[in-house]
Amino acid sequence: MENIIIRNIKKDDIPEVVDIQINSWKASYKGIIDDKYLESMNREERIRKREQDYTQDGFIVAELNGKIVGFCRYLDKQLKNIDCEIKALYVKTELKNKGIGTKMFNYVKEEFKNRNKKKMIICCLKENFPSRIFYEKMGGKIIEETTITIGDKNYKEVCFCYDI
Repeated sequence: MENIIIRNIKKDDIPEVVDIQINSWKASYKGIIDDKYLESMNREERIRKREQDYTQDGFIVAELNGKIVGFCRYLDKQLKNIDCEIKALYVKTELKNKGIGTKMFNYVKEEFKNRNKKKMIICCLKENFPSRIFYEKMGGKIIEETTITIGDKNYKEVCFCYDI
């Protein structure tokens, strides 16, 4: 998909970004994350939160024919020998495996390279095998396994490291 435009998020993009996130969670995490939590995801609450934090750190969107089809949040981070992180990388469910995620990933990696960063991390749920395959394909190596809490339950997460 060569018509993909990567750009910084604008406030007007937030509802589309939130819809992509909620729909992605419901599709990707069904059977992994508790159904009650997935069904309780509140769109208006998430829009308000994004309106408060969308200017913090890096936040880009992928646009195709004037529509938001994906987004990525990233930040500088100092943790051991890791100095940057992709916090979120989402593509509309029906448009996965078309190069959109790769384009955003490479954009962010280049952004970090321009900032003289050396090591990048991204984490995903251990049972999210499609994302794990993507992160491995992008050259990541699992460096740790952690536990995160979503709702009132704990889940295993794996973290991939990349040389920039």
